[in-house]
Amino acid sequence: MKKLLLILMAFTMAYSVNAQVTTPQPSPLAKLEQKVGLTDITIEYSRPGVKGRKIFGGLEPFGTIWRTGANKNTVITFSDDVKIAGQDVKAGSYAIFTKLNTATSWDVMFYNDTNNWGTPQNWDDSKVVATAKVDVMEIPFNVETFAIDINNITNNGAALELIWEKSYAAIPFTVPTDAKVAKSINSIMNGPSAADYYESAVYHLESGKDIDKAVKWIDKAIDMTKDKPKFWYIHQQALIHAKAGDKKGAIAAAKSSLALAKEAKYDAYIRKNEEVLKEWGAM
Repeated sequence: MKKLLLILMAFTMAYSVNAQVTTPQPSPLAKLEQKVGLTDITIEYSRPGVKGRKIFGGLEPFGTIWRTGANKNTVITFSDDVKIAGQDVKAGSYAIFTKLNTATSWDVMFYNDTNNWGTPQNWDDSKVVATAKVDVMEIPFNVETFAIDINNITNNGAALELIWEKSYAAIPFTVPTDAKVAKSINSIMNGPSAADYYESAVYHLESGKDIDKAVKWIDKAIDMTKDKPKFWYIHQQALIHAKAGDKKGAIAAAKSSLALAKEAKYDAYIRKNEEVLKEWGAM
């Protein structure tokens, strides 16, 4: 009995030592997801509070670079290439830093290194992909908790808003909605691509569906790529024709694929074509 009590006491002490008190973070983490046009935008940042302090020109002095939040870098991610204040920014993730020039003028910078806690110790201007010079407006009420939002949304753009204390700034950006829609329309109007026919044919072959349709589609894909023949397309053509009972056509396609694979020095498809040709008695 004493031994059992000692074991229980040991477990209790171990739990007490390892247990940690969980309390709210002073600057809670936030995540904003917004679609603008056809572009997905995600922002992850920490939200500090005013807590009775003077923020801009006080806690965050003018003439310095602010992390635009608290804790780790504020990070914004674009799923497409965008334009920020008229400057080209590639799809990807960026840290947002703000140079607090004066109470009425900030430079909001998009930095391609997101692995910093706060402002980088060694600032690198070459990592700034875009800088938006923005006017800062005073708002007639106090915003206790720092907020980033995306508003004034249209099909082709929006404004990234920074709001804290009594300050408001907006950074305009545009997204490539028109270009994406035009590409989609052209793709539909021009009909299926060679890749569409190829994928559909292979799916029908591997799923045991209508093999006659697979033959029609793979032959179409091969015809559409005849100027730049693809040995992997032609190998699938061989398999599909064999499945459809066209052994002669299958052997011809496999030999063609084999020759192209050898030219490309692609061992995997050299081996695949040799295997099926042996199976069909053509080697």
